[in-house]
Parts: sequence; C-alpha cells; structure tokens
Amino acid sequence: MSWLMAAVYERSCMAAEKAGLSGWRARLLSALEGSVLEVGTGTGLNLPHYPKAVTRLVLSEPDKHMRSALKRKRGAQLDKGVEVVGGSLDGLPMDDASFDAVVATLVLCSVADPARALAEIHRVLRPGGQYLFLEHVAADPHQEPGRYKWQGRIEPLWKRAMDNCHLRRQTDRYIREAGFDIEWMERESIPKAPPWVRPSVRGMARKA
Repeated sequence: MSWLMAAVYERSCMAAEKAGLSGWRARLLSALEGSVLEVGTGTGLNLPHYPKAVTRLVLSEPDKHMRSALKRKRGAQLDKGVEVVGGSLDGLPMDDASFDAVVATLVLCSVADPARALAEIHRVLRPGGQYLFLEHVAADPHQEPGRYKWQGRIEPLWKRAMDNCHLRRQTDRYIREAGFDIEWMERESIPKAPPWVRPSVRGMARKA
C-alpha cells in the first residue's frame, strides 16, 4: 500500500497545510542552522521552510515510492545540494553524533518501535543538538474521552489503510522517556485534519 500512500499523501494533507500546519512547520524550523537530518521526509513538505543557515541537509526516507514522489515534486530544491538517503529509524546509516539537529514531522505515529526510533535520533545528534518534532498523538482521555474512544475504534482499520499509522500513540510520553531535555512542547489541535488525527504535540528537545 505504500505506493498508494505516496500518491495521495499531499492531497490528503492540503486542507490542514493551508489552514495552519504549513505555518507550524515554518516556525518550528525557522532557527535551524548547521548540519540537519530530517527523518521520514515523505514528499518533502518541510523543504520550503529550511533557513539559509542550514549548511548541510540530509533527507532520510525509507520508502522508495515516497522517495520517488519527493524527487518528482521537489526536484528543483533537491538540486541545491540536498542529500536524499533511504535510511530507516530502525537503524539510521549515519555515524554517532554527526548532526546539529534532527527534524521529524508526522513520523513517529507509524514507526514499528518509537522507543528505538528515538534512540536512533538521540544517537546521531551531537551533544546539545536539537530534536524538532511535530506529531499527531492520542487524545487526552480525561479532556476528550469521546475522541479518545473513537481513536481506539478506528485505529485497527486506520493502521492497515495508512501504512501503520497509530492514532492512540502517546508520542509525547516516549519523547520524555528517551533521554532528551525538553525545552518546549505545545499541544494543539491540527486545523482541518480529520477529527481522529487532530490532537498534536510540537516542540524542541536537546540531547543532554
């Protein structure tokens, strides 16, 4: 099903992107500089938002169909020295402590093992390096019990249809447990997204 996901991904995101998600990406990435790795790049929706202070940009996308879509849709930007690799968060093909920052947006919902994925992000960051994240997460069962229940009902079918995307994943908890120092984290509803994927967290954490 990954070929279908690559074909429809951007179209499925456009309402949310236009309603504010693109602006979230821009603000999240605005202060980046130096050597940056983006994991789970998909079709490259973050690419227009990287500042000129980024001197090296490596895009890691394990799915060959997504990589093809990335090159087709963002070819002009990729010609500017951006590196595209096929690395997976199960085991990134990068040396320890080799990046000033790692970016992951809407990625950890679909990895097989989020703790291992975060350990890989931590490994490739230099001491003091930044981990910038934007992820949809489980609804708060106390504040939004109805939405949380619907996420649980929909999730089994959603995972099969959407390439292992989990609706009830507590990604914010995994980040807290992964050995990062969280400098800021915000929880907000993604505008114009389907109701079951609206709860989100975004922020920045550092490798101690």
